[in-house]
Amino acid sequence: MTLSQFRYNVSGNWYKGNTHIHSTASDGGRTFAELAQMYAAQGYDFLCRTDHWVASNVAAEDAADDAGCDAGYPLLWLDGIELDGRDERDVYYHVVVLGTFTGVTREMGFGAALEATRAQDGLLILAHPQWTANTFDDALRWDFDGVEVYNHVCHWLNGKDDGRAYWNALLAQRPQTLGLACDDAHIRPEHPGWNGGWIVVNAPELVPTAITAAIRAGNFYSSTGPDFYTITCDGDTVAIQTSPVQFARLVGPAYLGARIGGFEGHLFTEATFELPPDWAYAYLEIEDAQGRRAWTNALQVDGKR
Repeated sequence: MTLSQFRYNVSGNWYKGNTHIHSTASDGGRTFAELAQMYAAQGYDFLCRTDHWVASNVAAEDAADDAGCDAGYPLLWLDGIELDGRDERDVYYHVVVLGTFTGVTREMGFGAALEATRAQDGLLILAHPQWTANTFDDALRWDFDGVEVYNHVCHWLNGKDDGRAYWNALLAQRPQTLGLACDDAHIRPEHPGWNGGWIVVNAPELVPTAITAAIRAGNFYSSTGPDFYTITCDGDTVAIQTSPVQFARLVGPAYLGARIGGFEGHLFTEATFELPPDWAYAYLEIEDAQGRRAWTNALQVDGKR
């Protein structure tokens, strides 16, 4: 694998966030203020407003409600929306789109709404494809920027939380595809789960422009528990420092991979991998003693997103 440009720049600060959250603006059980308090108490720095068919505008909404960050939000809110519906081939999708949008309504239909958000520079993330019963062909059709590799609510509902196979299918065709872990939190009696999957971005400061740029660049990792502290590359090898883990893996196409660790239970916090020159892509996965995992994005950047 030739790294034309290594993806990670970890010279900034790490900020924990969630890209898939529902509030009382759609089918969630908590207000934005309640969600902010709950997540901030668990160490989160930012959240994305992704209610179904509600295109958020944090600056305008909070100014109108006189409830902006200065009025008590203990974390940063970012804009987004979740679109759901069937396209012209009658394929059912849920898609989280990060960004600020106008003119997007359910009445225009799923396909038109998806193209409208794309035209407004939205970041399109295929949501919980295993739960939605999407095929790999479905995942490839719409040129998504990313896919959810873990969805915590779907894990709780029926175990169909795992998007890693879809991610690898997308990476084989589009090596820039991002992988994200999220909550998809609704926090209602029938959907109680939250704080089970998240991303941690590296950015110079906790402001919308910096966090959004880091997400778009893929300068983040996804996690259900363990942490990456450093991710560096000298061109031929990649080195990581982590929270205590039992396994570290370099994951490549198909069956290709390398791993460190064993079932004896010995934990470690550093690992180094040689980067094979003939792999089309590679990402890192770590796993702690409880079986919780974290993933980098694909390590190479080949072209502009």
